[in-house]
Amino acid sequence: MDFNRSYEPTVGVEWELQLVDTKTLDLYNGILPLMEFFPETEHVKPEYIQSCVELTSCVAKTSDEAVRHVSNTLTHIQRRCRELEMDVCGAGTHPVCRELALITPTPRYLRLKQDAGHLAHRQITFSTHVHTGMRSGNEAIRAMSHLVPVLPAFIALSANSPFWRGYKTGHAAYRHRILAASPYYGLPVEFQNWAGFERFFDAARKSGMIRRLKDIHWDVRPSPVFGTLEIRTMDAAGDLQTLRALTAFARVMTLCMARASTAEVSRLFPLDLPRWIIKENCYRASHHGIDAMFIHDEQGSSRPLRGLIEELISFCQPTAAETGEGRNLALCRKILADGPGYTRQLEVYAASHSARAVVESLRNQLLEPQRIEEQCYR
Repeated sequence: MDFNRSYEPTVGVEWELQLVDTKTLDLYNGILPLMEFFPETEHVKPEYIQSCVELTSCVAKTSDEAVRHVSNTLTHIQRRCRELEMDVCGAGTHPVCRELALITPTPRYLRLKQDAGHLAHRQITFSTHVHTGMRSGNEAIRAMSHLVPVLPAFIALSANSPFWRGYKTGHAAYRHRILAASPYYGLPVEFQNWAGFERFFDAARKSGMIRRLKDIHWDVRPSPVFGTLEIRTMDAAGDLQTLRALTAFARVMTLCMARASTAEVSRLFPLDLPRWIIKENCYRASHHGIDAMFIHDEQGSSRPLRGLIEELISFCQPTAAETGEGRNLALCRKILADGPGYTRQLEVYAASHSARAVVESLRNQLLEPQRIEEQCYR
């Protein structure tokens, strides 16, 4: 399998947004009529479920460029949604919807539905994916292996799904608990090099486990067609400023983990953590968000995840300055100070005692994208 190398450390973002009924604020299965307005563009796409629209950026040189492109697309999407009596909002789960999902009737999605059975209709989740250009398959695998132990940092910073079917779940990112039911989500398989990944892919395809690479939904995975490493573990961002911060963080972290030596990375966090500890750390991040305690050795010693995230941001600052991401990486510190999306949702709920009021708040965050876009640059 050829890896179409990226000669520059490009970045691209995929943002899955919820389609909601303007009046009821419940999820709305409106992707088919919406796509009639966008038959040619590659930057507006249907997703697995009909209540989701995916906005994809151009192949960009910086997170600024990628998110500005997505912002322009969002403006067009909102205009067309209003004609269809829909709105959009960004969160990892919908706070109140109790209906099962309708699957988008494309050949691939219908095949996945057949394979998953009833589970297909319960995976009503929305995420943010960030692609970073890699110079080779080996570089992508190296970055992936270094990133896996700190995936909890991405989960916590992006956590934006504390509600499910009208209930306050007690989890910052409940989306991860829903996806845990599928065998192809979660932590990736460990590989030493690109050849090892190729052997895995050949065996998985031959066994009938998968048909194509897109059937694997790991939290981080190489994308050889695009020549990127794709971080997929983050909840859907609730606004453009958060999207900008998460995109910058994912890009500079990927580049740092690809370029840094094992010794440099090991001074930040242990690379040899057992799988059970990594899995537990991911669970803690989805449960407690930035207030989680991160297990950092086999003896069970822990440290605040918030502190680790701050150290990771500091570690990445030279790379951020080099790649034009300094200002947007700094937005991650603002997330730590103000709280990720889940904290804002919980604050609205505490004031209103209404999960539906949370949906209204999420919708309002995206009603004026240009105003929010301007705020990002102040």
